[in-house]
Amino acid sequence: MVFSQKMIERFRGVSRLVVITGAGISAESGVPTFRGSDGLWRRYRAEDLATPQAFQGNPRLVWEWYDWRRRLISGKKPNAGHMAIAAMEHLFEEFLLITQNVDGLHRRAGSTKLVEIHGNLWRVRCMGEGKVFPNNEVPLKEIPPRCECEALLRPDVVWFGESLSEKDLADSHMALRECECLMVVGTSAVVQPVASFPTIARNGGAFIVEINVEPTPISGWVDQSILGKSGEILPQLLESMK
Repeated sequence: MVFSQKMIERFRGVSRLVVITGAGISAESGVPTFRGSDGLWRRYRAEDLATPQAFQGNPRLVWEWYDWRRRLISGKKPNAGHMAIAAMEHLFEEFLLITQNVDGLHRRAGSTKLVEIHGNLWRVRCMGEGKVFPNNEVPLKEIPPRCECEALLRPDVVWFGESLSEKDLADSHMALRECECLMVVGTSAVVQPVASFPTIARNGGAFIVEINVEPTPISGWVDQSILGKSGEILPQLLESMK
């Protein structure tokens, strides 16, 4: 992979980098997208199950679906793209990874400066006390799982119809406004509000690079659009940054 000299010079000369990732980077590790045909389970669509209403109506059914998802993901490993992003956070004075993925692969790769904007499948939230804590049981010992206080637990993810964490949004917006470079990796750039994040960075004067297997709605106006697998491109880009 040959990167433009302008792109390499920009990366080497900056101190603030933000990376946004979507389902594409995890798809390279074999993680299904859980949307469209990949999301079909027992005739249910993801959009039918990942809602507060579905959980209220049938928490067991929703948790059976999440247990199935967790089983699928548990055997997957971070790929070279995840590892390259984890290494990048040590090269810049200011770094933030904003991921739309809930599979936890970025954390397993070693990323620590990150916002999991849609939550994490491996955390649960108590419906009674509101506390959040890890749960890595595969398979779940009890469905639906319950807290020590006997209240139901729910996945600590953002469901359809729910708002994103105000803190996560504030942290993301601040980093986007202040970053000098933004990388958008493996995302269709259509799911809001994250789809608008590149515009925030562009308005702040950031140099924007997109890495995706196919063109997206932002491909026409970013500074550099690179078509290909992030697991192949990101390690090479990491080496060029050093």
